[in-house]
Amino acid sequence: MTGMSETLEIFALICTGLYAGYMLAFLSGVMPALKEVDDAASFTLVMRAVNRKVPGPLFLLLFLGSLAFPAVSFFVAPEARDGSGAALVGTAAVCALVGHLITSGGNVPLNGALESSRGRGDERAARTAFEGRWNALHGARTLFAVAAFVLVALAR
Repeated sequence: MTGMSETLEIFALICTGLYAGYMLAFLSGVMPALKEVDDAASFTLVMRAVNRKVPGPLFLLLFLGSLAFPAVSFFVAPEARDGSGAALVGTAAVCALVGHLITSGGNVPLNGALESSRGRGDERAARTAFEGRWNALHGARTLFAVAAFVLVALAR
């Protein structure tokens, strides 16, 4: 493996691993904790704040890097890795892409809808429209994020 492809795979491993960990933390800790919050206004207040804070620089680096590094790694010096390594890192890039499409096409619009429901008075309805769908989509994108990480790790 060349120095460039090795470096890209290391960045791919770091970004996919940290991103998968972030997704798992939400899946296993944050959202179950918020599910126990009975007050719909408190739930929506917290989720709106989270949705405003999450797309910060570190999250965006991990979000974009978890897709870009496996994809670029797949195309840089493919002759430097065996066929199974190339297939694993390519499949990791596809998994990351699917997870990003779920985020962009599902979770982000739900975040926007929750934000736009602010001040309309029916926080219970806003929570009901948001929580179940968001959690289902989040579970799916977490699965793809973890799969991408595992595949990149196996490719190494």
